[in-house]
Amino acid sequence: MSGMALDSVGAGPDEAALREAIRQKVAAAGSSFYWAMRLLPRDRRNGMYAVYAFCREVDDIADDTDSEPGHKKGALAVWREEIDALYAGQPRHVVAHALRDPLRRYRLRREDFHAVIDGMEMDAAEDIIAPDLTTLDLYCARVAGAVGHLSVHVFGDASPDAHAVAESLGRALQLTNILRDLDEDARRGRLYLPREILERHGIRFAAPLDVLRHPALPAACRDLADIAERHFAEAASHMARCSRRAMRPAAVMGAFYRALLDALRRSGWSDPAARVSLSKPRKLWLVLRHGVL
Repeated sequence: MSGMALDSVGAGPDEAALREAIRQKVAAAGSSFYWAMRLLPRDRRNGMYAVYAFCREVDDIADDTDSEPGHKKGALAVWREEIDALYAGQPRHVVAHALRDPLRRYRLRREDFHAVIDGMEMDAAEDIIAPDLTTLDLYCARVAGAVGHLSVHVFGDASPDAHAVAESLGRALQLTNILRDLDEDARRGRLYLPREILERHGIRFAAPLDVLRHPALPAACRDLADIAERHFAEAASHMARCSRRAMRPAAVMGAFYRALLDALRRSGWSDPAARVSLSKPRKLWLVLRHGVL
């Protein structure tokens, strides 16, 4: 990180070093997000890197398998206080310092940062196992939709349709992540497949790894994929009324994840431990198709 630790600081850090540290943190994550955000002008790109770095900070707290729920809750409460300090003009954490300029420049909403933390608290409080559809939808709205609301402000289109894209596309992306990460989540003791769908296919939601071995798992996954498809379609409908130039990163992310969902369908979820991903040439083509051409 260019010799710079991403933790609390006293005086404000050197801005250039800060931006480079955040950029490296995002690049090291190896996320499809990095590909899409590179389409943005420099200031907006740096703003999105800072938003992503915040999300990684709170997500890492929720996913820390070595910490007790009480410790995770406390660490997330510190981040809630940090966001309030940021809006008071007194950030302490390096990532919060990186958010100062985007906050002012793009009018980022405090409630969206708090919503992301609310979602992480759902993961931190206990291992989520077969939530009902309403709870799953709330979880997706917090951990993905709220990030979308922050993002569209940085992209440059804060219209009602852009915020509708944030809601629908955020849900579509998160459900696709769930369908991709079944094995990884199960090994953490989590199962995000909704109970109504599991019950429909005669799957008893016991230990997550046992659910993944059930012969009806592919049918349950197809049902959840259908819900994701509906969210992709809703997002596309709203996207058509947004600024095409501003929303290019959202279009690329949607294309990446729609292609990933198609690949998951082709896999049939016959082996949940087999990692399904897109190749770099495929990602490059999607960037060109949806972000450049």
